Amino acid sequence: MNLKDLQVQGRVALVRVDFNVPVADGKVTDTQRIEAARETIDFLRESGAKVVLMSHRGRPKGQPSEKFAMEPVRRAAEEVLGHEVKGIFSQDVVDDGVRQKVEALAPGEVALLENLRFRPEEEKNDPAFARELAGLADVFVNDAFGTAHRAHASNVGVAQYLPSALGFLMDREVTVLSELMEQPKRPFVAILGGAKISDKIPVIDHLLSKVDKILIGGAMGNTFLLAKGYETGKSLVEEGQVAQAQEFMSRAEAMGVDLLIPVDVVVTDNLDVPTVVETKDASAMGADDLAVDIGEKTVALYGDALADAKSVIWNGPLGVFEQEPFDKGTMAVAEILAGLDANRVIGGGDSAAAIKKGGYEDKMSHISSGGGASLEFLEGKVLPGIAAIGGGEEEQK
Repeated sequence: MNLKDLQVQGRVALVRVDFNVPVADGKVTDTQRIEAARETIDFLRESGAKVVLMSHRGRPKGQPSEKFAMEPVRRAAEEVLGHEVKGIFSQDVVDDGVRQKVEALAPGEVALLENLRFRPEEEKNDPAFARELAGLADVFVNDAFGTAHRAHASNVGVAQYLPSALGFLMDREVTVLSELMEQPKRPFVAILGGAKISDKIPVIDHLLSKVDKILIGGAMGNTFLLAKGYETGKSLVEEGQVAQAQEFMSRAEAMGVDLLIPVDVVVTDNLDVPTVVETKDASAMGADDLAVDIGEKTVALYGDALADAKSVIWNGPLGVFEQEPFDKGTMAVAEILAGLDANRVIGGGDSAAAIKKGGYEDKMSHISSGGGASLEFLEGKVLPGIAAIGGGEEEQK
């Protein structure tokens, strides 16, 4: 159901947001996820709803913890949203006091519940806890794409008991990713990086039938190099996935998909205290080399492969981009993307961090708010947090 189709005036709207934001010294250091939810929150306020926000933060392991309390997030939300956000906090998340405070809200007011993961039932999708949450409200809105791949009480369970809709952020994520996967402008290029090929097996498997080119980087590229018979030295590889990498390369060739792997790499002797940093051809690594980035020849090769692209999806960095000087390959590809005339979708997580680091956010078509969720979307999976929306038969009857 579209959010605009929900009847919300004078009613309590329970909104699952992703306010799992970094906090240091009692202050939120990155408000991007709060800003992303603003459109949905503003719409509900202006429509006369009583807005109750709920989110998790960190991993408190089902126990109340001051370290993971939502009060710093509440203060940051007030600054971002430009109006009061009431803290309706209980270590039990929901109790009689919380219910009374929710009932006392006036139309247009916004409140925030305590960390959902203070209750172990949250991650278990416990029906009783879901009913407790649903009992606070009249309608449910899911605007937390970052948790859409998890079946929890606050995103899947609640939707069974209330009329529900996707928020604007969630709706945009689903629309953008669905159109990219089903109706891409061609050539369609996927850039895949990160540490492990095992994390990307379902993605590569699904994308082979969707894309025209796949560009491989990051430590997972080392496994492909090993699959070609190259020496990989002390580089991070998954020896158990060599056969899988060989199979992907063979399938790509048979399907007419260009699967490109690094032709040169930046190597070092020690990641923490490097005394040697040099670029070598991928076929010339020694036994003591540790590959940490793609080299300039690979950047040029990938730039040529991207030159005529009309659709691009990028998931995973191409090197140890958090650490200079091993960020050059990732940042160079980010710069290439920024200059393309194409639909450029960034799959959240580290890829989004790299785009932000380079200051290229405004150049991208879409930056996903959920790394894990976008990855599973690219695998072709049905995300439970999305599939659950539109249920709530018990309440609607």
